[in-house]
Amino acid sequence: MAETMLTVHSKNGDHRFKVEIAATPEEQERGLMFRKSLAGDCGMIFPYQPAQSVAFWMKNTLIPLDIIFIRADGTIARISNAKALDLTPVPSGEPITGVLEIRGGRAAELGIAEGDRAEWRQ
Repeated sequence: MAETMLTVHSKNGDHRFKVEIAATPEEQERGLMFRKSLAGDCGMIFPYQPAQSVAFWMKNTLIPLDIIFIRADGTIARISNAKALDLTPVPSGEPITGVLEIRGGRAAELGIAEGDRAEWRQ
């Protein structure tokens, strides 16, 4: 799986993550399933072109995650805290072009909020 750097520009500074790119349907279906840990500066980005409404769930995902929905202009539309192994769908709520998954609680630790901007090389 390819990797890239993703930066979230928030009010308290820039936060950089080394992210795996879940580009294929198979990579997107597997996501971060079966992982037992995730470093605080790592994650996974799910790119979507064109923008679309999506929903994520935590089947076979062993760690809690922050699911960050990103609009076409790079602004964060929504941040959801997803529990490990929860099958409840987590919807984007609007068309998005990217979903960033990071370790659960990390967005709050760093002060990342809705309206902040994310950028990465696609």
